Amino acid sequence: MTSLLSPLWRPPLHSPPPPSYFGRPTSSVGSAEFGVSSRFGPISRRKCFWPEPPPDSLRTRRGRESVDLKPEFAARVRVSPSGTPSGPLSHKEAVQAPGFVEFITSERVKVVAMLALALALCNADRVVMSVVIVPLSLSHGWSRSFAGIVQSSFLWGYLISPIAGGALVDHYGGKVVMGWGVALWSLATLLTPWAAETSLLSLLAMRVLLGIAEGVALPCMNKMVARWFPAAERARAVSIAMAGFTLGNAIGLSLSPILMSQGGIYGPFVIFGLSGFLWVLVWLSAITSTPDQHPQISKYELNYIRSGRHEPSEPVAKSNTSSMIPPFKRMLSKMPTWSLIVANAMHSWGFFVILSWMPIYFYSAYHVDLRQAAWYSAVPWSVMAFVGYLGGMWSDLLIQGGTSISLTRKLMQSIGFIGPGIALIGLTTAKQPSIASAWLTLAIGLKSFSHSGFLVNLQEISPKYSGVLHGMSNTAGTLAAILGTVGAGFFVELVGSFRGFLLLTSMLYVLAAIFWDIFSSGERINFDETAS
Repeated sequence: MTSLLSPLWRPPLHSPPPPSYFGRPTSSVGSAEFGVSSRFGPISRRKCFWPEPPPDSLRTRRGRESVDLKPEFAARVRVSPSGTPSGPLSHKEAVQAPGFVEFITSERVKVVAMLALALALCNADRVVMSVVIVPLSLSHGWSRSFAGIVQSSFLWGYLISPIAGGALVDHYGGKVVMGWGVALWSLATLLTPWAAETSLLSLLAMRVLLGIAEGVALPCMNKMVARWFPAAERARAVSIAMAGFTLGNAIGLSLSPILMSQGGIYGPFVIFGLSGFLWVLVWLSAITSTPDQHPQISKYELNYIRSGRHEPSEPVAKSNTSSMIPPFKRMLSKMPTWSLIVANAMHSWGFFVILSWMPIYFYSAYHVDLRQAAWYSAVPWSVMAFVGYLGGMWSDLLIQGGTSISLTRKLMQSIGFIGPGIALIGLTTAKQPSIASAWLTLAIGLKSFSHSGFLVNLQEISPKYSGVLHGMSNTAGTLAAILGTVGAGFFVELVGSFRGFLLLTSMLYVLAAIFWDIFSSGERINFDETAS
C-alpha cells in the first residue's frame, strides 16, 4: 500500500497499463497520475514526470525497490550458436555494459589486480636468478653451458605441474590452487640462499620446487578470468593480469642489483619471498573463486557477468563421482589444440631465451656492468605491460565492432610473432647498447599481442577445460623453453656468438605464426562429445 501511495512509484514501462487503483485511472510511460480517495471526502492528486529510459533499462522494477543505475554503454556482441561472440547486436539485443568508472571500481577488477600482483611476484622470483647467476658463476667457476643448466632447473619443475595443476584448477577452482601455489613458490624463493650455501643439489632442488609451484599460476589466472569476466572483457582482463606478469620481469631485473648491493647477493630472494606470503594472506581473505560466492559484489555486477559469459555457471568443485581425468585423446585430435600448443611453445621459447640470457648478452656483447645490463634488460618488459593492455583493448573493440573471434585472434597472434621476429633481426645489427635495447623493447612490446591471441583463445574454445588446455600447452612451452635456454648456452660456446641464435629464434617465430593462422579457431569445441 505504501508503494502505491508514494509519489515515487511508477508503473512498469513495458507492460500493459496497470489497473485503476481506488477508482481513479493512472497514466502510462512518461508520467503517472495518481488518484487517492480519502475518508474525509476530498481527492488528492499528484502528477509525476520522469525521463523515459531506453528499452532495455534497468528501470522497470515495481515499487520503491532500489535500482543501482551505474554509468553504462552498450557492449554490442552477438553470440553464435556455439556460444562465442561473433558480431554486433541490435539496440534491443545489446547487453548492458559498465562505464569506465564502474569497471575500474568493480569487484572483478580487484580480482584481476590481485592476479596481476601474483604474476608479478611469480616472474620476479623467477628472474632473480638471471641476475644473481653472474656473481654465482664467477664465485663457483661455472661455464656458460653449466650456468644455463642451473637456470633451466626451474623449468624442470615447471614441466611437471601445468597439466596436473590445470586439472586441479578445473576441479577445485582458482582461489585454493593459486593460494597454495604462491605459498610454495615463496617458500622456495625464501630458502634459495640457504640452499645455495649448502650444496649445488640443494640449490637445484629449490629451483625445481619453484618451477612446480609456479606452473599453476597461468592456468589459475585463465580460470579466474573465465569465471569473473564476460566474454567482451576477457582480452582486457588477461592483458591486465599479464601486465603484472611482464612488470615482474622489470621489477626483478631492476631491483635485484639494488637489493644485492644493500643485502648481499641473496637479498632479493628474502624480500620477494616474504612479499609472497603477504599476498597469500590478502588473497585468501578477500577473493572468492566465483562472483556468485563474493559477499560484497553488487547485484548489477553479478547479473552483468552472468549475462556476458555465454556459458552456464560452473560449480567450484565437481562432485566426487565426476572424473578429474580430461578427454586428452579428443583434445589432441583437434587442430585448434595443436595451434595452441605450437603458439605456447614458441611464445615460451622466445620469452625464456630473452628473460634468461639478455643480461648476460648485454654484459658480454657490449661490456656494460651488471646493473646497466639488468636495466637495459628491464626497460622492454615495462613497455610490454603497457602495449599488452592496448592490444587487449583493441582486441575487445574489434569483436564488439563485428570482427569475428577467429580473425581477431589470428591478427593479434600474427603481430605477436612476426613483429618480434623482425625486431630480433634488427637486434643482431645493433652496435650500441642503447640501440640494442630499443630493438629489444620493440620485440618484447609486439610480443605482448600474444596475450590477446592464444592466451585468450584457451578460454574461448573450451571454458570447461581451459585449465587443462593451458597446462597441456604450457608443458609444450616448458619443453621449448628448456631447449631454448640450455641450447642457447651450448650454441654460444660452439659458435662464439649469440646473434646466430637470435636469427634462429626469428625464423621460428615466423613459422609459428603461419601454423597459427592456418589451424587456430575462435569457435567453441565440445571435447566431451564422442565421434559418432
